[in-house]
Amino acid sequence: MKNDCVQTTVCQERKKDPIEMFHSGQLVKVSAPMVRYSKLAFRTLVRKYSCDLCYTPMIVAADFVRSVKARDNEFTTNQGDCPLIVQFAANDAKLLSDAARIVGPYANGIDINCGCPQRWAMADGYGACLINKPELVQDMVKQVRNQVESPRFSVSIKIRIHDDLTRTVDLCRKAEATGVSWITVHGRTVEERHQPVHYEAIKIIKENMSIPVIANGDIRSLKEAENVWHITGTDGVMVARGLLANPAMFAGYEETPLKCIWDWVDLALELGTPYMCFHQHLMYMMEKITSRQEKRVFNALSSTTAVLDYLTDHYGI
Repeated sequence: MKNDCVQTTVCQERKKDPIEMFHSGQLVKVSAPMVRYSKLAFRTLVRKYSCDLCYTPMIVAADFVRSVKARDNEFTTNQGDCPLIVQFAANDAKLLSDAARIVGPYANGIDINCGCPQRWAMADGYGACLINKPELVQDMVKQVRNQVESPRFSVSIKIRIHDDLTRTVDLCRKAEATGVSWITVHGRTVEERHQPVHYEAIKIIKENMSIPVIANGDIRSLKEAENVWHITGTDGVMVARGLLANPAMFAGYEETPLKCIWDWVDLALELGTPYMCFHQHLMYMMEKITSRQEKRVFNALSSTTAVLDYLTDHYGI
């Protein structure tokens, strides 16, 4: 694979093996795959604030394999972007294994999205519908294992739970038997959105597994992360919206510090983050530290220059 086709640099920091991290006995703090948001600049930011492991946004494997443009748009990394997991949406074992082979030199592993509840994903045979297709999940894991030669290359899955938890445990056992490296469990069913997370269900799944399990769902602070870790007995916690609102969360900050906002500005400009993404991240980060009137003004800004002027005038940045 040529670097002019996919904007990547081989990960040099293989010492940070996720599997070894999960067996350290310490809480492994993970940044979730977030469409549009968990790209290189944001991953670089959260790594500065005690995040141990980062995922890319979900990438459709078929598009990634077939289109150079898709690879350029969807996957960018650099030497400091380690350890890194590339998450794919897939419903075809051959296409997934081809995608895994392409990213193999540039990431620590791939993750199969078996948890996205969005209608478009499920209609296309991706995401959470796969929790009802354990044989397909097994086939995809096997083919990736056969395609990527490195024994340290991880293959993981991210799932939601069934109403009947025995079905989820059965799915996880089958995945484990096929060679899955670890499983991330979002503690809600496909139908649930804002209902309380079923941490007890995650605990039961963990008790039935020998491989690492990551807990996911509604974690908004380091204290909550540590609490969920203890309640579930899992090996790590994965956070999405909590990190969008406060990228310094894993370092123990209750709200986004100004230093973190400054770091985001530097990284986003350095790495060429598009304005819409740059601005949207700042809107999330500043949610708790701005008044309603300030939000109205800041959210209406339409250029990088206007944002920089605002930050300088209001926060001395």
